[in-house]
Amino acid sequence: MRLIVFFDLPVVTSIERKQYARFRKFLLNDGYTMLQYSVYSRICNGNDAVQKHLKRLRENIPNVNGAIRCMKITEKQFENMEILLGVRTSEEELGANKTDFF
Repeated sequence: MRLIVFFDLPVVTSIERKQYARFRKFLLNDGYTMLQYSVYSRICNGNDAVQKHLKRLRENIPNVNGAIRCMKITEKQFENMEILLGVRTSEEELGANKTDFF
């Protein structure tokens, strides 16, 4: 199961840039990997883990105007994602084998 986070945060002022960087750093430290700019995904081991990480996300929401959205999908749905432009990342190449590392 994967948790995908989409966000669009302003980076006009220095405070907004700092909040953006802090949120992005939180995502990376919490095990998310970047799919593309402002889209991060994380493997979760079941619904309990998804709820745990949603709680962590809520606790680390930056104090700026913007948008953050989350979507929970299965590994099968993630594998079936079509890439219309660009190349698969190394994580996408591993596919279902990625969960074998955990």
